Amino acid sequence: MTLKDVSSENQQVLTEQNVVEYLRTHSDFFINHEYLLKEIKLPHQSGKAISLAERQVHVFREQRDDLQHELTDLIDIAKQNDQFFDKSKRLLMNLLEAQSLDEVMIVVEDSVHNDFGLKFCSMLLFGDKVEYPVSNVQMVSPLEAEATLGALTESKKAVCGRFTEEQLACLFPAAQGGVVSAAIIPLRGNDLQGMFSLGSDDENYFESNMGSLFLTYISDTLSRLLPPLLQREKAATKAEDIATLL
Repeated sequence: MTLKDVSSENQQVLTEQNVVEYLRTHSDFFINHEYLLKEIKLPHQSGKAISLAERQVHVFREQRDDLQHELTDLIDIAKQNDQFFDKSKRLLMNLLEAQSLDEVMIVVEDSVHNDFGLKFCSMLLFGDKVEYPVSNVQMVSPLEAEATLGALTESKKAVCGRFTEEQLACLFPAAQGGVVSAAIIPLRGNDLQGMFSLGSDDENYFESNMGSLFLTYISDTLSRLLPPLLQREKAATKAEDIATLL
């Protein structure tokens, strides 16, 4: 079928759409009429008309530049991930040596401040303050946590971004309003529920679309380390109470 056939068949004037459809169904058209490629002229940003071949070269160069930028971005992300992995590894290795909740918080705060360069971190556990009278770990009742933090208490993965002033005040009571973006990492164990939080005074530091792979590693490690330490604290408290009665 020829272009003439297309026009006669539809009994109408040949339109651009007819040409488009014809060329789509006859992909070898320019192979048989290669001389036309040299005659086709296209507008250019400079205002000067260029040939189709020149336009193709220009498009290829733009695609190449875009791919180079994407590759550069991927390399930068890979470097950042390597650095984050090294910092996370050091933190986890040091946590394995901690013998008490006090030591856990010392290790965490040192890593957060010196390795990650963040000003704020906190650990919030859901439980009875009387049973676990630890000084450097916040302890709130599950009902109080749910009332303030809402759906965050049920999250099974790290949540990053910006949160309400009430939520941030609950998570970072010592920050005095200095936290504007945060990563909230759930802690889940047999007898453990809580949150480990990292905070920044930069509202763009923690974004909602951030990856959470390394944060999940930290969560898994703390979720396994904390229960036996909490039980040790609880047992020590009971022993002190009994000794006091005697």
